[in-house]
Amino acid sequence: MNQAVDQIGQIVDLCAAEGLVYGLEIEPNLIGETGPLLAELARKVKRPNMVTIYDGGNIAAQNKDAMQCLSEFNDMKKSMGWLHIKDYAVDNDLEWTGVVDEERLKNFVPANVGDAGHEFVLRELREMLPKMEKKMKKLGVPGVFLEVEPHLKGGGQFGGFSGPDGIGVAVRALCSVLDYVGIDYDLRTFKDIQELRGF
Repeated sequence: MNQAVDQIGQIVDLCAAEGLVYGLEIEPNLIGETGPLLAELARKVKRPNMVTIYDGGNIAAQNKDAMQCLSEFNDMKKSMGWLHIKDYAVDNDLEWTGVVDEERLKNFVPANVGDAGHEFVLRELREMLPKMEKKMKKLGVPGVFLEVEPHLKGGGQFGGFSGPDGIGVAVRALCSVLDYVGIDYDLRTFKDIQELRGF
């Protein structure tokens, strides 16, 4: 872990010099594959411009249920900056060997049907939002955001694909869970796109 802390620290310092926030995502098969490990990395790197990124799908893909995903979310609370929204349906027919392999990565699903427990996680997030908003704004980010990363048409260790229709399915699923747990949200509009393009 010490080597990872040193190397990540160097990257985070380079980001800080450019005014950037560095986000470190929970990711199977890497040193930060669990909530406790990622939280420990953040504590040891100890830079204000580094945050962790929760991804329930990456936790559930390690054969973990909703309560385990929620526990790892809670482990990451102090260092969390934003969330990737991806879910996973555990396939009990696949033998768990302790490693996420490519065969296992075919089971990503929308956030309202998987095993990552987004309902529970987002209820916790609702209570954290004021403090997280303040932290992210202090870092120069407009606020807390949820990044849709569903991998609905295929995934792999370092990438995934959903297509425009898959992204639409994933966003609608996320919105249904946000509505259910009572988190207000803003979706980008055509007016926002026009402003970005300079119309």
